[in-house]
Amino acid sequence: MSRVGLRLSGVACVRGGRLLFRGVDLAMEPGGSALLKGPNGIGKSSLMRICAGLLPAAAGTVERHGRVALADERLALDMEQPLRAALAFWARLDRAAPEALDRAMAAMALEPLADVPVRMLSTGQRRRAALARVIAGGAPVWLLDEPGNGLDDAALGLLGEAVAGHIGRGGIVIAASHQPLPLVTPVVLAMADYLAAAEDGV
Repeated sequence: MSRVGLRLSGVACVRGGRLLFRGVDLAMEPGGSALLKGPNGIGKSSLMRICAGLLPAAAGTVERHGRVALADERLALDMEQPLRAALAFWARLDRAAPEALDRAMAAMALEPLADVPVRMLSTGQRRRAALARVIAGGAPVWLLDEPGNGLDDAALGLLGEAVAGHIGRGGIVIAASHQPLPLVTPVVLAMADYLAAAEDGV
């Protein structure tokens, strides 16, 4: 069985010439979850993108073992395609079986919207679609940036069930949020702690 994990050691981030945070340490093993807390603009999304390998760390190291899937404000679905077809495009790229997409759509209660063009979906429906894309892809490490935005109580319940199931199967979930999320006993990182440490420079 391939190794699964994510480890950050002394990670710092500089955006636009400004140091956002430094000294972030995090070690995630199978079946673990972490919550990045703090208000908007404090660096949660930047840290998520560093975890995903989309943004280089200004200092420190990032070790990834196993595939990583990111759900953030970028929907990354063809707006003109029906929802199922748009999700199927990514499922094929991830070499996911058709039944994996069926399960992901069911997990997010999206079956009734399968033939609806993505551009016609509401904010909450688009958020559920982004989560379904992650679920269908089968990556062991989920990075969820503000996954609760636009979700009603019922959809938050679906998110909680999906996260608990993924963790129960040995997956890893790291979520960034300024609001409470249904995570299973997460490690909590208060981004304000690393912001304060950044004031003196890297």
